[in-house]
Amino acid sequence: MKAITFLTAVLIGTTSLFAQDVPENQVPSVILNTFKKEFPKASDIEWEREGELYNVDFEIGYFTDYEAWFDASGKLIKYSEEISEKDLPQAVKDTVKKQFDGYRIDDVEKITENNIETYRVEIEKGNDERYVTFSKNGKLI
Repeated sequence: MKAITFLTAVLIGTTSLFAQDVPENQVPSVILNTFKKEFPKASDIEWEREGELYNVDFEIGYFTDYEAWFDASGKLIKYSEEISEKDLPQAVKDTVKKQFDGYRIDDVEKITENNIETYRVEIEKGNDERYVTFSKNGKLI
């Protein structure tokens, strides 16, 4: 019985470490104002709280997925957007071709943090899937 009680307590405690959905009316107004200013055309908006940060998933346009993180003061910490392979810098495509021979590019995310762009690329070769991150100059990070 003690083991069950302990396991229940552990499970309840660890769930609080993960992101928790937050209704928009409970997101601080300073964060909402920054979000609406930075992403005025956002739709299909879903908020979460991850520790001290607020995370929002949303779309702009026709099914273009975005994700953004804000601190409690409303500062935009980073954001990511799904992009197509054709929008990937040529230097990144070249590095994938050279260093990951036989792999094809599946999904691409452009991540902007501190005005620095990086690209998280999912590559596949048969059943082997990998996520690799590159600078815009094609350097593997």
